Amino acid sequence: MRQEQFLNVIDRDEAERRFQAAVNPQPLPAEVVPLSEALGRVLAVDVRSPVDVPSFDRSNVDGFAVRAEDTFGTAEYQPRELKLLPEVIATAVVPRTTIRRGEAVVIATGGMLPRGADAVVMVEHTDAVGERVQIRRAVAAGGNVSYAGTDISAGELVLYAGHRLTSRETGVLAAIGLSRVEVVRRPRVAIISTGDEVLPPGQPMRPSFVYDSNARILADAVRELGGEPIELGIVRDDLPELREKVAVALKTCDVILLSGGTSKGAGDLSYRVVSDFHDPGIVAHGVALKPGKPICLAVTQGKPVVILPGFPTSAVFTFHEFVAPVIRQQAGLPNRGRSQTTAKLAVKINSEIGRTEYVLVGLVKSDDNDALTAFPMGKGSGSVTAFSRADGFITVGREEEIIDAGATVAVQLLGAELQPADLVVIGSHCLTLDGLLSQLERRGVRTKFLAVGSSAGLAAAQRGECDLAGIHLLDPVSGEYNRPFLTSDLDLIAGYGRRQGIVFRPGDRRFEGQTAAGAIVNALADTECHMVNRNAGSGTRILIDQLLAGVQPPGYAVQARNHAAVAAAVQQGRADWGVCLFAAGEQAGLGFIPVRDEQFDFVVPRRRESRPAVRAFIEILNAWKLSAGRSRNVDSSLG
Repeated sequence: MRQEQFLNVIDRDEAERRFQAAVNPQPLPAEVVPLSEALGRVLAVDVRSPVDVPSFDRSNVDGFAVRAEDTFGTAEYQPRELKLLPEVIATAVVPRTTIRRGEAVVIATGGMLPRGADAVVMVEHTDAVGERVQIRRAVAAGGNVSYAGTDISAGELVLYAGHRLTSRETGVLAAIGLSRVEVVRRPRVAIISTGDEVLPPGQPMRPSFVYDSNARILADAVRELGGEPIELGIVRDDLPELREKVAVALKTCDVILLSGGTSKGAGDLSYRVVSDFHDPGIVAHGVALKPGKPICLAVTQGKPVVILPGFPTSAVFTFHEFVAPVIRQQAGLPNRGRSQTTAKLAVKINSEIGRTEYVLVGLVKSDDNDALTAFPMGKGSGSVTAFSRADGFITVGREEEIIDAGATVAVQLLGAELQPADLVVIGSHCLTLDGLLSQLERRGVRTKFLAVGSSAGLAAAQRGECDLAGIHLLDPVSGEYNRPFLTSDLDLIAGYGRRQGIVFRPGDRRFEGQTAAGAIVNALADTECHMVNRNAGSGTRILIDQLLAGVQPPGYAVQARNHAAVAAAVQQGRADWGVCLFAAGEQAGLGFIPVRDEQFDFVVPRRRESRPAVRAFIEILNAWKLSAGRSRNVDSSLG
């Protein structure tokens, strides 16, 4: 029989362009699956926590719940006596007791801290005698306590859409109480092998026959990519049978792969089946590749139909060149990275002599020849978010007490591969920033955000350890935000305006209808009025300290990590007031007293501003500001 020739051999880039344009691959629609089946799946939506983790102020030791100030000045030789209240706070019990000055109550490890207490003295450092307890060691506010929401706060965005779930992420989802999760539907990929000479593995070999290795390779590659292989078996050189098999595949699957039958020889029927397709049908038949020249790329009914060469090497090569990217996009998969590395430590680590310590770290690339910098991320042994967001851990030997900043450390990666971020943002937290980074993730830009406060973010940018630093620092001399803090090697990306204020539960007469100044006066006058603070080094903490003018009211030692955590603490009654963004307070249904309109901008090291991920961030930022119809947005949020 006459052998037809290729229609037109084109180069690889043109073939990919045509194929991608015809397919226009997007993540498939979402489906809800049990958490037990979510491992390896890709999140279809951002996940916000419905609860705090921990969900209450929790004792980390057996001992006595106290006010820390009552223990100041105590020592082994000079103990201080406190009145021992009758209640014993066990686990899973809501305390009835309120701790006042000079009082203490027995509490078990994991017990709920009673109102008024801000620390726990370990039982080893006490002597209980009747209705009194002697304290032999002082404890600072927050000592031996994990405050509610210090790990995860209600309403906090904990996982971005587009993340592939590993055991770390499923642990986070379990920790916030989710039993079902919304994930991208796996693409169903039909796999059809063709040819009279093909045998399934397990059958005796016969002369002139070959085993079907392609189906196994392709099926497992599809699984690795997050797809669901549908193995439709081997079709002999029978045109009606092959047409029927392909028709079934088009009705039930998202991608159809045929192996063999691309050279358009006398016995190659696959091309004849695909040549009947339209809209657009065949987009490339023959690509200038070695191996893989005979590949045929087609699209019909919006679904890719690809005829891979019969030789296994050619089939695998062309699959990964053309088909794998489509399956990844349909499955919403992220990119891959490396496995083990060394890094420079960003800040000093203090450890305890006599024990080996493992410190979780996030890895970012610095400007020093792309060397890695490790930022410690430890939040305590009970933290799930630090583990899920860390890239690896460093081991501090039992004889090491301090590892200095700048030291080179060995990093053991948590996953099989390191996945370096395309964009690293270090600095102050903002709800709008969460939304911008989520949009980048949806575009396939892998991001890493470390909330360390404006001052630490600015320092990281100066050291070249991040692409962007989000800051809102007010220069008291000029009254201008952010720009006065730039150095010659930094540029400013104009961000947006936002409003900070005091949040409180509606109906609280200490705050309702008050000005900011009046609210602070009322709060400080009431010793039972508890605040929730922000972390040292954050711009919001600086604002709070200005409002308080040196006074440290009850709750001052409780440091929330972000604006959502502040709002959640007030909403749930763990605190009576705090300072956060209007958007966070509004989301929690809280009252709001404006304190200051501020400018939230982004600092970028000049050596990094031309990076593609930075340009993509600026594009998304500008598009959002344009759509909002303002260049300086007050109370803005994408979250």
